[in-house]
Amino acid sequence: MTDVAMTEQPAEEAHRTGRSVRLDTLVRLRWLAVIGQTTAVLVVYFGLDYELPIWACLAVIALAAWLNVALRIRFPMTQRLEPDRAAWLLAFDIAELAVLLFFTGGLENPFAFLFLGPVLISATALPARMTLMLGGFAVACATVLVFVHDPLPWDAEPPLELPAVYVMGVWLSLLLAIAFIGLHAWQITEESRQLADALAATELVLAREQHLSQLDGLAAAAAHELGTPLATITLIAKELQLAIKPNSEHADDVRLLNEQAKRCRAILAKLTELSSGAPFDRMKLSTLIEEVVAPHRNFGVAINVAVAPGEAGEPVGGRNPAVLYGLGNLLENAVDFAHERVEVAASWSGQDVAVTITDDGPGFAPEIMDRIGEPYVTNRRRQGVDGEASGLGLGFFIAKTLLERSGATLDFKNRAFPDRGAIVSVRWGRSDFEGAFAS
Repeated sequence: MTDVAMTEQPAEEAHRTGRSVRLDTLVRLRWLAVIGQTTAVLVVYFGLDYELPIWACLAVIALAAWLNVALRIRFPMTQRLEPDRAAWLLAFDIAELAVLLFFTGGLENPFAFLFLGPVLISATALPARMTLMLGGFAVACATVLVFVHDPLPWDAEPPLELPAVYVMGVWLSLLLAIAFIGLHAWQITEESRQLADALAATELVLAREQHLSQLDGLAAAAAHELGTPLATITLIAKELQLAIKPNSEHADDVRLLNEQAKRCRAILAKLTELSSGAPFDRMKLSTLIEEVVAPHRNFGVAINVAVAPGEAGEPVGGRNPAVLYGLGNLLENAVDFAHERVEVAASWSGQDVAVTITDDGPGFAPEIMDRIGEPYVTNRRRQGVDGEASGLGLGFFIAKTLLERSGATLDFKNRAFPDRGAIVSVRWGRSDFEGAFAS
């Protein structure tokens, strides 16, 4: 028993959502780098009185500033860059920093750790492939700087000579930092992006369910508003039918008008009947279970419903689309993966309300037990029509999110050996259930 596919959009395409960066963001960060680099060069040269090729350094920094000005003139700052274009700009930042470090001591310069900056920006805003290439480029630049660089700005007497083993240690630490911190940042950002996408899907589903639920009220309102004018039309049609002689050329038209008016009254009466009453506005827990189960019958799987009355009265609440959808989604998964039967048990007491869904299918895979309910976690064992595993892992996430918003807690587990199948338990505090169900 796993989660249903909520969309036909490929998982890879869904994960690419938001993988872009605004041009304004990169320009602002580069201005910050230009200011920092200029300050550092001037402080070292004039403040500390260390010798360094200041004009060459300032020329490199000016090139970065010129690029920012050109970008400001050429493109609107609100433009979102394609991943490859953003990667080229970040690669320029790495190259510009590498040239500055070449003039100021290579990896002996403590500012060499700034190679991490462009890689981290890529990890949070660009696809993994771009981040790997930028990380490799940064490591390549750092490797060259180990062997080729101008002396570190320092006093002439005595000159500073760092051991080769120390420089190799700096290189190795930089390599590990780029790999570890870059991967960590990418993973956190990807999880946040997946969660945001899944929550957006949840909101769309909830809005749709609420819209469908509101149709009952709209039907009742329409029937009420149309009742009076339709009664007037019916009355006038009857009087016309009585006033016109049977052999009149308008007799058939008036008779047809009267019949259609009666038909409209019958339709409005039916809408009023369907849109009012306990089954729709207020429902008991047993009625809720039946409404959830009804669409899934006659699918070749027996669904057994067991309602265990408690000492307290049966809980009753208003019709909540979020709760109905969440339970319906869990039941649909059970039906999909059951071999022969699904059991739905409902119970209540004065303190809580519980609904348990059990199937006799393969159960949850052990490797996903601790992550069930997270977005894009799926272990679909059945094959789709195209022979590929289906499902993006959003089904359980949406159901879990909607039910937890109503105050429920969910528990997922497998049946004890030798039985097979999955068990999903949903439990509310009674006050939470009735309050959420009335919302």
